[in-house]
Amino acid sequence: MQPRRLYRRESEESRRSALIAATQDLVAEGGPEAATVRAIAERAGVTPGLIRHYFQSKDELTRAAYRALMDGMTAKGSDAIEGVGAGPEERLAAFIAASLRPPVLDAGAVVLWAGYMHKVRSDPDLMAVHEAAYLAYRDTLQRLIETLPRTTRPGQTRGEAIACNALIDGLWVEGSLLPATFAPGEIVTIGLTSVGAILGVDLMAHTAMLPDFGKSLP
Repeated sequence: MQPRRLYRRESEESRRSALIAATQDLVAEGGPEAATVRAIAERAGVTPGLIRHYFQSKDELTRAAYRALMDGMTAKGSDAIEGVGAGPEERLAAFIAASLRPPVLDAGAVVLWAGYMHKVRSDPDLMAVHEAAYLAYRDTLQRLIETLPRTTRPGQTRGEAIACNALIDGLWVEGSLLPATFAPGEIVTIGLTSVGAILGVDLMAHTAMLPDFGKSLP
């Protein structure tokens, strides 16, 4: 007699995560239009009706998938801060370095991000998600900049955070899509050097404590 097979009910969080991952895969492959309810259900291995149990609409799921992508990248930088000392330059360097190396530096993430871009302008709710994610990253960057031991004028750190964020974004895109174009660790080095130049600090002098940084230098 065959032993009875045991089935384990998946948690609600794991189901939601699976649906979000399936949506991200489909958007990366064919844009938001490819992420239909039926396609998402097939990719996640569930029935279409189950999607409605976790998300009120496909648009809500689409926004959740985009939010997960953006928030995940900011979280990697925040996690990196916890692994270094209390020095403000070191913490800023850790945040920037984490933003410019794997798993944040990833071609799939850039393709997924690009898949959403043409819809962001026409979908106010998705635009709100985009704005919140942008501000969360930029505000974290600005808070780190404000702790640097320097004298600043009113409004200076906001402008610096905007400029540094734009620089990091550009390096993230090119470093993710063209990894063979750059030497190991080169993107991180350029990021730290360039942000340091904007802020007038030497961030490269504070890389010794960054996990595995020395191993990735060219």
